[in-house]
Amino acid sequence: MTVNLLDFDLDGLTAFCEQLGEKRFRATQLFRWIHQRGAQDFDQMSDLAKSLRDKLKGCAQVLPLPVVSEHQSADGTVKWLFDVGAGNAVEAVFIPEDDRGTLCVSSQAGCAVGCRFCSTGHQGFSRNLTTGEIVSQLWFAEHVLRKRFQTQDRVISNVVMMGMGEPLQNYSALVPALRVMLDDHGYGLSRRRLTVSTSGVVPMMDRLAADCPVALAVSLHAPNDALRDVLVPLNRKYPIDELLDACNRYLVHAPRDFITFEYCMLDGVNDQPEHAHQLVELVRKHAGKGVWCKFNLIPFNPFPASGLRRSESAQVSAFARILSEAGIVTTVRKTRGDDIDAACGQLAGEVQDRTRVAQRMAKRRTIPIAVMGAGSDNKEA
Repeated sequence: MTVNLLDFDLDGLTAFCEQLGEKRFRATQLFRWIHQRGAQDFDQMSDLAKSLRDKLKGCAQVLPLPVVSEHQSADGTVKWLFDVGAGNAVEAVFIPEDDRGTLCVSSQAGCAVGCRFCSTGHQGFSRNLTTGEIVSQLWFAEHVLRKRFQTQDRVISNVVMMGMGEPLQNYSALVPALRVMLDDHGYGLSRRRLTVSTSGVVPMMDRLAADCPVALAVSLHAPNDALRDVLVPLNRKYPIDELLDACNRYLVHAPRDFITFEYCMLDGVNDQPEHAHQLVELVRKHAGKGVWCKFNLIPFNPFPASGLRRSESAQVSAFARILSEAGIVTTVRKTRGDDIDAACGQLAGEVQDRTRVAQRMAKRRTIPIAVMGAGSDNKEA
């Protein structure tokens, strides 16, 4: 059986090489060739013994995901669509900025969380990606961009697990992928520059804190359970107080001294002054336990199936001002790549849904969102 070496972190590759009768330093050499140099052909790996190269040809390969398409935005953002088989495709997005290059990576074909404002969730869920499929997005983007920019220097300085899927619902594949990205023999990313975004899978947040603590972003999007139950259905399992307690526990291990709360601004839904004041009270309630945070307000990127609208700029500014005046660090995310559907919440790829999401979303859209958010008795079965 031929294995894909992109599926291994360094410890996994070491174990594989030991099965071939090779020493650990051979795994390190091989790992560097694959991730630092982007090599696929074992014959290119000139400092490996010919006997090892011959062994590898018989049982291994470096197999990245096929690229279906590439789109470039007027602002320099690049979006790739990768084929993951069986009619599924996932998206990754490169966002260039003056002081960094950020890659947004997918972890699942689709998403089972079903957030009301996210186009990925409206497509449903097919399957988890493998470690190799997650890593492949970085492997491809880094080495393609180096060639395009004619540089040997690292192009991607930051990775955010904010593409398609809920990363913590694919934990067993996620953690080895993170370790590849962090490894100095691989991509050498700082823990502060590698961010996992979650809608609030509390038990897995605790595991990540113990196994591989990186920067954490939490998709909050509402100041109370009644509204968050509607916008982020996972809240029914892990309500806000439980989620913020998990954030406090995570901070003990986190590489940064704050948690980022992502908050998608939805016109007339969660963007009113009373919502901002509720957020202030929420943060103050948990601050005594040590929670320290910043808010990233995200302009909603509309799509027809959502039935939602983007908050006006003046409303976003007023909302941000209430948080800032209460002493909470608040930023408004600049929308990038929306002309190629590469902005936050727009990644949809192609998903062969196994979760009947169309029927469930249609049912939820028949009830006005303000009514659903008014109390906790309107929970969908």
